[in-house]
Order: sequence, then C-alpha cells, then structure tokens
Amino acid sequence: MTNKFIEFFKEPQAQPVTMSDDEVKKTYAHFRWRIFYSSFIAYVVFHICRKNIAVALPSMGEALHLSNTELGLLGSTLYVTYGIGKFINGVIADKANVRTFLPTALILSAICNICFALSAVFITPGHVSFFGLPSATILLWVMAFFWGANGWFQSCGFPPVAKSLSYWFSNSERGTKWSLWSTSHQIGVFAAVMISGFVIDKFGWMAAFYIPAIICIIVGFWLFDRLRDKPQTIGLPDVEKFREEPVKCEEPEEDEDTRSYFQIFKENILCNPVIWMLAIAYIFVYIIRFGTEDWLVKYLVEVKGNSLTLASSKLSSLALVGAGGAIFAGVISDKIYKGNRTPINIIFLLCLILSLLAFAANPAENNLMDFIYAAMIGVFTAGPQMLIGGLCAVESSSKKVASASIGFTGIFGYIGAALSSSGTGLVVDKFGWNGAIGFWMISTAICVVICTILLVYEKIRKRA
Repeated sequence: MTNKFIEFFKEPQAQPVTMSDDEVKKTYAHFRWRIFYSSFIAYVVFHICRKNIAVALPSMGEALHLSNTELGLLGSTLYVTYGIGKFINGVIADKANVRTFLPTALILSAICNICFALSAVFITPGHVSFFGLPSATILLWVMAFFWGANGWFQSCGFPPVAKSLSYWFSNSERGTKWSLWSTSHQIGVFAAVMISGFVIDKFGWMAAFYIPAIICIIVGFWLFDRLRDKPQTIGLPDVEKFREEPVKCEEPEEDEDTRSYFQIFKENILCNPVIWMLAIAYIFVYIIRFGTEDWLVKYLVEVKGNSLTLASSKLSSLALVGAGGAIFAGVISDKIYKGNRTPINIIFLLCLILSLLAFAANPAENNLMDFIYAAMIGVFTAGPQMLIGGLCAVESSSKKVASASIGFTGIFGYIGAALSSSGTGLVVDKFGWNGAIGFWMISTAICVVICTILLVYEKIRKRA
C-alpha cells in the first residue's frame, strides 16, 4: 500500500528524445500552452477555497459571536500551516509528479472547507460545556483545526506550479510568462469575493465554504487529465535546448549535474544571502497583502458604513485591477530593467504607501474614489508580491530547487500573513481602524528599506 502511494506521487522517469525536430516543436507548443492555462485555472480555483473567509468574516463574527481578535487568530491558523507547508511541500514538489500532487491537494482542501462549515452545525455556541470548556471555545478550536489543515493542502498549490513554469519556459521568457500567470492570484481573489458575496447573500455564510468546495473537487479531477510533469518525462528535450538558449553558467546541465539535491539546496538557498533578504522582505509584503485582502470588507462595513455587497465589490476591484500590476511589473522589469526586479519593487512599494493614505483619507460618501484607491492598492501590492517571493527567488537560485526556493520565501511570507491576520485584529480591538492602516503602512516602509539594501548589495556584487 505504501509503495503504491509513493509511486502515485513520485516524479516520472525522464524519457529519451526519439521525436523529430518538427514533432518536438509541435509537442512543445501544445503542452506549453496546456500547462500554462491548467496552472492558471488551478491557482484561481485554489483561491476560492482560501479567500472565501475574508467575505464571510462579518457574518461569521455576528453568527458565532466572535471578536476581531478571535477572527484574526482563526484566520492566522491557515497562514501558519501554509507557511510551514509551502517550504516542506516545496521540497517534496521538486521530486513529485505535478500531475498527481496538485489535483490531490486541491480536492483535500475542498474537503477541509466542507468540514470547517459543518463544525458550526454540530457544535452550537451557547452555555453547553465540553470537558469543562464552553461550546464556543470548542467550536473555535475545531474550526481552527480544519482551517489550519486547509492551509496545509493550499500550500501544495504554488510549488508544483513554480516547478512547471521553471521547466516549461526558458529564462528569456519567464518574466513575462510568470507575470501573466501570477494574475491568477488576483483573479482568484476576485472570483472568491464575488462567489462568496453572492452565496452568503442568498444562502448564509456556510454556503461560502460548501459551494467553492464543490467547484474545487470538479476542477481537481479535470486537472489530473490536463497536467504533466517536466518536459523530459514525456520525451522532450530541456527547454533551453529547445529554444537554443544558454543555461546559467554556474548551473550544470540536467544530465551532467552530479551534485545531490541537498548540495544544490544548500548552495542556492541556505547559503544564498539574496534569498535571505528576499525572504525577510516577503514578511512585510504579506502583512500588507493579507491585511487588505482579509480585512478590507470589515473595514468598509464598520468605518464607512458600506453594505456587504458594496464592500465586497470594492475588494473585488483591488483584486481584479491588481492583476494588471503583476503583468506590468513583470514586463517592465524584463523590457526596461533587463531582468533587474529590485527597482520596480521599490517604486511600487512607495506608490503603495501613497495609495493607503489616499484610501484612508477618502470620505465615506465618495464611493467612486474608494474603488479607484482600492484598485491602486491592488496594483502596487501585486507587483512586489509576484516578484519578491516568486520570480526573484527562482532566478536567484536554481530551477533544480525552484519549488524549494518558493517554499523557503513562502515560510517568511506566511509568517507575515499570520502577523497580519492576528496582528490586524488585535490592533483594531486596541487602537481602532486607524491603527490598522498605520500597521500596514509601517510594514510597507520597512519593505522599502530592505529592497534598497538589496539593490545596493546587487550593485556591489556586480562590480566585484
């Protein structure tokens, strides 16, 4: 049984190239497009079973009598397990079969969403005690368990996608392709917000977990048919050979590299100062990213008096227009900065501080400007979020440890996410919503400082 389980998830063996040049060209063209759109749809759908809680928070808090601090702690369980899981699953994904690893994780995430909502059916808050504890406390713990488990399976989504993009697309095109794919983050948030907002309005907060789960299960089975592992596993040459591009001079060819996986991991991640700086910066990127994504609806309802539908629509503009920020950041860093990603990160982060100020200062009755400022926050968050912990991490290491490098920065990112979720809730309870805005702005400013240090370090290293 154990052997069958391992074989199901194990990376397939590389196959010899027996196709003609024309057949290789046609097969690559077919599968590159297929891998791209499958990975894109997969990550959009992953989000509808992750970001649904952001819209459900106001209704859940009211129905279950939870404070902002308790809601924040509940949300942070996903970020803690996601951060740890992203690293561990990143290491596993480097040697796992993308075709089986990713769809299985999506289906298990859906099951966790169903169990999360069912918890409130079987355990009703009240005066009943279990083992000397109030039922409300037991319910919070049970829901935290299932939401944490959801975080673990959600963390299995990005690493295999990073592996696919690294192996199916070459260095000269990866910035643009990665930025196009990364819009799945924002479109996923948009889809989660719109679906959850609609079903909560019609059927109550629990539907925001049941219905996305059903969608995820259906898509999971479809992905098993669509996805494939590395090009070499279906008899294709390495993508750099196919596109007649050189590999990095310090990175040996796949079939010539005699180093162990741990040696590659140690050289390119653990002993790589650039990766460490990117990882620390990612903490603060995620504080602002998840601060706005998770708490903006509640902020608009409580501070600006918006209805849940209007507040959800404003959050959706942050997500949808923010997708353009990821594309813009990737293309500009390719075309203008010639692959140097740090300057565009600094510019975007400075603009993000101004956007937060403008959003907070905008009068409650001026809904149009709220939409615009929310969109600007989305644009200027999406660029650094895509570059710092994603593309920069992969390009600063080796594609042989692409999933692990993403996982390593992901640990730090989700430390920031956990700090954002529980920290924002605590700050709101203690200092009000202005304290939360200040918390997000200070985090952005710290990230600017770290990126500036990284920029100086890169210039010194190039001179040397």
